[in-house]
Amino acid sequence: MDKVLIWDWPVRIGHWLLVGAFALAWITGDSEEWRLVHAFAGGTVVGAILFRLLWGLVGTRHARFASFVRGPRAALDYVLGLLRGDASQYAGHNAAGGWAIVALLTLGLLTGASGWLTYQDMGGEWLEEVHEALATGMLAVAAVHVAGVVVSSLAHRENLLRSMLTGLKQGRPDEAIANARPLVLVVLLGWVVACAWWLAR
Repeated sequence: MDKVLIWDWPVRIGHWLLVGAFALAWITGDSEEWRLVHAFAGGTVVGAILFRLLWGLVGTRHARFASFVRGPRAALDYVLGLLRGDASQYAGHNAAGGWAIVALLTLGLLTGASGWLTYQDMGGEWLEEVHEALATGMLAVAAVHVAGVVVSSLAHRENLLRSMLTGLKQGRPDEAIANARPLVLVVLLGWVVACAWWLAR
């Protein structure tokens, strides 16, 4: 198969914004001195996720949830296929990866909401503990996701990490998207900055 354009700019930059902002929020989580930075990073996570939810409904072909959120059976079949060495190859996200993405988006929103309430001094110590537990859960799912990317890359002999940088993956010409939507990227960046600023006030 040829290398074709699968991931648009909003998907790729949104992905790396989420990675970077979550890492920054994790690093600054226990520091009162970096509280504002932590809140800004958390706002960036929330903004990126809210945009991704919308883009999952109206975005390009492989960005849409309808293209990669499949039933539990499909995810299990994919994992079993990896173990057997004959897993199906997908142009977009595989069936197991789709569930990891849904879990990350859900945990990210819950972590952000609980963090914002804590930042506003609402909920007390118990909510702060919930916030930390959700963040830990998100980190655990992210670790599983990264492990899945490594295993899938080896199984399919394709660098999936590179594809999230270039947008190119192995696929048929008819599976390619028409363009990378650079103008939507500008909207994404503006939206994320606005969310981060508003939530960190």
